[in-house]
Amino acid sequence: MPLATLVLFLLTGTLVPVNRKFRETPGGIPVFVVSNGLHTDVVVPVQDSCTGLDWRPLLAGPGEPIQRTAYPFVAFGWGNEGFYRASWGGHAPGVGTTLRAALPSPTLLHVSWWAAAPRPGTRVATVRVSSAQYRALAAAIRASFQTDSAGQFVPSDAPGYTAQDRFFQARGRYHLLRTCNDWTNRSLRQAGLRAALKAPLAGSVLFQVQRTHSIYR
Repeated sequence: MPLATLVLFLLTGTLVPVNRKFRETPGGIPVFVVSNGLHTDVVVPVQDSCTGLDWRPLLAGPGEPIQRTAYPFVAFGWGNEGFYRASWGGHAPGVGTTLRAALPSPTLLHVSWWAAAPRPGTRVATVRVSSAQYRALAAAIRASFQTDSAGQFVPSDAPGYTAQDRFFQARGRYHLLRTCNDWTNRSLRQAGLRAALKAPLAGSVLFQVQRTHSIYR
């Protein structure tokens, strides 16, 4: 596929919605998509009474700080292992790391705990979903984790950036057409939420989620 055609496909995919008939559930379970400008995470309640879903048993490992498991929200982000490791300490990954990420490469899941819901802003999109949609979203997220023989998520030896986050071994290979933002978009799409046909950029993901409000309200 010529480069110009590929770029056109990726950018056009941002504007084409999937699950365009999605409607928010009034009073439903809150799901947040947050961006730092380049990367997106999905933020959900740590424990939800409507579905009974509780992330703590899967995320709590040996020596897990009590205060971390007590946080009400948890964020999930999938991405290139080399890029995540090179970002430790606030460093910007080098050109070599970025170029290698374009080819199929190992991945990690970044999990971070939030003391409060994300604040509204241009880089935050919020939707209320039904119990069935939330179960489907949780299933999509869980399917990206590597698990041990007991079904527990497998922690990575990569250190977290702060005391409120950690990394886990992930399934899937990262490459130019399967990016961190594509993972977020695919997770939303699998749950039946409005998403983009293709979302290579953080803005691509946010655009379609935010359109939910502008069209249906």
